[in-house]
Amino acid sequence: MSETVEPVRRVVQRGLWFEELEVGVLYEHRPGRTITEADNVGFTTQTMNTQALHLDAAFADALPPFNQRLVNSMLTLSILVGLSVTQLTQGTIVGNLGFSEITFPKPMYHGDTLYAETLVTAKRKSESRPGEGIATFVHTGRNQHGDVVATAVRKTLMRMRPDGE
Repeated sequence: MSETVEPVRRVVQRGLWFEELEVGVLYEHRPGRTITEADNVGFTTQTMNTQALHLDAAFADALPPFNQRLVNSMLTLSILVGLSVTQLTQGTIVGNLGFSEITFPKPMYHGDTLYAETLVTAKRKSESRPGEGIATFVHTGRNQHGDVVATAVRKTLMRMRPDGE
């Protein structure tokens, strides 16, 4: 026989308020995301990127040094940032202000798993938007072997904690 239990409090999953972000903290986002052939072909065709390295197995297989299709780097970047959302910005971001210093030092292949981590490198209150602040994140993506496959610096406009939260 089960006992009825009333909740003592309610927890809603969200990202961090601007005040909760700490410069120098590294967030490891888990689980990772294994990228499939379907993910790559779907993203590549939806974004009208007809690069044969992503779509044409015969072409890519014959082209050194990779000799196989590569995951579209824009898909890698999208997943890298997406992996950070629930832990950092879910419901607390106002918007992305920009990306810079994007690199792809090693390729991703079908079946590789992408793991993400984010370092908070700077933050300041917005001068023009009360109740909001600007945070700078450095995102790093690693494959299942620990190799860095993508990096990006992202500036975001974040909400400050509302009164009563």
